Amino acid sequence: MTAAILLAGATGLIGAQVLDELLKEGDEAATVIAPVRRGLGKAHPRLREVIDQLHGNGGETDLSAKIAKAAGPAGISAYLCCLGTTLKTAGSREAFSAVDLDLVLRLARIGRDLGATHATLVSSVGADARSSNFYLAVKGRAEAALCELGYARVDILRPSLLLGARSEARAGEALGQVLAPCLSPLLLGPLARYRAISATTVARAAVGLQRSATAGRYVHEYAALRALARSA
Repeated sequence: MTAAILLAGATGLIGAQVLDELLKEGDEAATVIAPVRRGLGKAHPRLREVIDQLHGNGGETDLSAKIAKAAGPAGISAYLCCLGTTLKTAGSREAFSAVDLDLVLRLARIGRDLGATHATLVSSVGADARSSNFYLAVKGRAEAALCELGYARVDILRPSLLLGARSEARAGEALGQVLAPCLSPLLLGPLARYRAISATTVARAAVGLQRSATAGRYVHEYAALRALARSA
């Protein structure tokens, strides 16, 4: 019996594409466990939805029990996190941190406790726990804390502006997507890491990394993400 992949953020721009990529794999591939607040409206023999408020009143123990039941005796082999919101959508700094830091780590602990040895986190270019920018500081704190949880391998993906159609409107990103084709060629050398990148590319890179077994901590930015996606 193959251990499952715990996928967080399966309804988001990258997470939805990661889910599709994982479910394209053969019948013998891993089951995908997707904790969600509402049903995905998708049926597949290898997909297990875990309906939960996630950061509501149920608590980590209750969520862990639901995920453990979905995983069965084989447990979980990997944690793949595509969670992410914005300050505007969250409504406050506290609500933003509850998703991009607290929930990221809550699910990471559950995955680890159920046997996962590989964690993959979609973060952001410029993430740094010491940053004066709140968004980047929270992303950096999530990265640092994840690396301290005892996973044998941790992959951090740091894309810049994501290209792709979101289910929710983000005015700033919409403008950025229009300007990106003109601006990206101007970002050379060390600035190339800030080039806009397709969400599909990031998703394929994340899925491709699930076949990597070498222990360690790895950070992947624009050029590496494109290379990983091509070889996936």
